Amino acid sequence: DPMNPDQICESIPREILQENWSGELWQVELVQKQDRFNLGWFLPAVMRYKGLLFEVLLASFTLQLLGLTTPIITQVVIDKVMVQGSIPTLDVMAIAMLGVAIFEAILGILRMFIFTHTTNRLDLSLSAQLFRHLLRLPLSYFESRRVGDTVARVQELEEIRQFLTSTALTVVLDSIFSVIYLLVMLYYSPKLTGVALAVIPLFAILTLTATPILRNWLNETFNRSADSQSFLVETVTGIHTVKAHAAEKATRDRWEGLYARFIRTGFKANTTANISNNLGNFLTSFSSLLLLWVGAHLVIKQEFTIGQLIAFQMLSARVTGPLLRLVQLWQNLQEVLLAVDRIGDILNVPPEAEQGTGLVLPNLSGEVTFDQVFFRYNKEQDSILKGVSFKVEPGMFVGLVGRSGSGKSTLSKLIQRLYETEAGRISIDGFDIKSADLASLRPQIAVVLQDDFLFNGTVLDNITLGSQNVAAEDVIQAAQMAVAHDFILDLPHGYETNVGERGIALSGGQRQRITLARLFLSQAPILILDEATSHLDAETEQQVLENLRNVSRDRTVFLIAHRFAPLKSADLILAMEKGVVIERGTHESLLRDKGLYYSLYQRQQASV
Repeated sequence: DPMNPDQICESIPREILQENWSGELWQVELVQKQDRFNLGWFLPAVMRYKGLLFEVLLASFTLQLLGLTTPIITQVVIDKVMVQGSIPTLDVMAIAMLGVAIFEAILGILRMFIFTHTTNRLDLSLSAQLFRHLLRLPLSYFESRRVGDTVARVQELEEIRQFLTSTALTVVLDSIFSVIYLLVMLYYSPKLTGVALAVIPLFAILTLTATPILRNWLNETFNRSADSQSFLVETVTGIHTVKAHAAEKATRDRWEGLYARFIRTGFKANTTANISNNLGNFLTSFSSLLLLWVGAHLVIKQEFTIGQLIAFQMLSARVTGPLLRLVQLWQNLQEVLLAVDRIGDILNVPPEAEQGTGLVLPNLSGEVTFDQVFFRYNKEQDSILKGVSFKVEPGMFVGLVGRSGSGKSTLSKLIQRLYETEAGRISIDGFDIKSADLASLRPQIAVVLQDDFLFNGTVLDNITLGSQNVAAEDVIQAAQMAVAHDFILDLPHGYETNVGERGIALSGGQRQRITLARLFLSQAPILILDEATSHLDAETEQQVLENLRNVSRDRTVFLIAHRFAPLKSADLILAMEKGVVIERGTHESLLRDKGLYYSLYQRQQASV
C-alpha cells in the first residue's frame, strides 16, 4: 500500500509469484495535487530578482531621506534667511537645494533603470511560463473556448505584473517611508498632524463603497471586450466565407452591436471610477484647505512660524499622498483579483501530463491495439466510440471509412492521445499509451489533417515544423514525394517564400502538399492521414499515395478517406457506423459482404 508509510516492500520467490499471479499488472502513480492559481504564483519569479529589488528599495529609501531636506531648507530660508536678509546664506541654501535636486534626479534615473530592467526580465519569465502551460493544456480546453477569449485572458498577465512590481510595490514602499515623515510632522505639531490625517478614514469609506460597484462593471466590461475581440478574430479568419456569401452588412451589424455593448459597459465602469476619483480629489483638496486654515490660525496666534507651516504642508503632501494611494490600492487590488480569476481559467486547468512523469517509450515498430475503447467528449454527450476493438500489425496500411460523425477522426486523435479514453485500453507495441510520456509518444506519430495549419513563415519553416537539424536534401526529397517541389520552385523565393497567415498565399492543394511534405520528412513509425488528399486532383493524389506506399513499407499507416480509390490496396479496412466498427476486411472481401462498405462504395461509384 503506497499510502501506508509503515508498510515495507517485500520480496517473494519467482515460483510463488508465477503460481499466484493472475497475469494482470496495475501501474499506480501518486499524483501531486495542483495548487489553484493565485497571486502566490508570482512570488517565486519575483523572489528570483530579490537582489535587484533590494537595490531599488535602497535607492527609494535614500530618495525619501533626501526628500526631508527640501521642507527643512525652505523653513530655514523663510524664517531665518529672509528675516536676516543674508544673501550669502541664501546662495548657500540655493546651491545646497540644487545639489540635492541633481543627486535626486541621478538616483531616480538609476532606480528607474534597475526597476525597468527587472520588470522586463520578470515579464519575459512570467509570459514564458504562462505560454508553456498554455501549450501543455489538453485539446479539449481550446475546443471549448473562443480564440479571442483566450487571448484576452493571456493579456491580463501584464496588469497583474504591473500591480505587483510597480503599483503595489511603489505605494507600499512610499507608505512605509511615510512613517519617517509622520514622525517629523508630529514633532512639528501633533494638532496639525491630526488635521492632515483626518481625511484618510473618509477616503477609505469612499473606496470601500465604490469598489464593489466598480468590480462588477469591470468584470462585465472584460466579458463584453472578449465577445467583440473573439468575433473580430472569427471574422478575419473567415473573411473568405463572409465575402463569398456577401455577408459584410450582417457581419458589420453584429460587430457594431457587440462593440456597442462593450462601450456601454466601459462607459459605466469609467463613470464609476471618475466619480470615485473626483470625490477623492475633493477630499485631498479639502484636507489641504483645512490644513492651511488651521495652520494660519496657529501662525496668527504666533504658535507657528510661516516657514514651519510651509514646511509642514510639504511634509504632509509626502505623507497623505502615499496613504491615500494605499487606500486606493484596495480598489486596484480588486481589479487585479478579477484578472487573477481570468488567468486562472488557464492556469487552473491541469496540463495533459507533466513531461517526464510517464513511461518513456522506446523506438516503436507500429503495432496498434484498441481493446473495448469507449469515448465521449463530455459527460452530457452520448459515446462517440462504443467498444471499439481491433489490432493492427506493424507495417500495415489501414483504411478507415464511414459516414460523417461515425468516429473516424476521433479514433485517430485517441491514437495520438489528444484525448483520454473513457474506458478501454489503447496500446502501441504493447505499451498502454495512457501511461506513456507524451514527449516520447507524439514524435513517433506523424499526422496530416484535411485542413492542416500553416503558420506565417516560409515554406521551409512550415515543412520542417517540429523537426530539428534537417538537411536541405531531405527537405527537397520530402517535397518531391509530396509532389510539391515543382510548384515551390515556381514561387517568388522558392523555399524561402512567405506563405502568409494560415497559408493564405497558397491554394488549398498547395497547402495540403506542404503538410504532406511534413509527413514525408518525418521518420515516425506511425502515419495518420485524415482526408489528407481531399484537395488534390486524382492524378496528384495517386502519385502521392504511391510515394506513401513506397516509404511506408515498414510503417503503420492509417488513412481516413471518403474516396475509395486509395483504399483498394489497403491491408485492412475498418468500416465504422455510429462509433462502432461494424465491418473489417480488405476492399474485395468487404465488397463481397455487401454491407456498409459496399453501400458507400456503390453510392460513390454512381455519383462519378
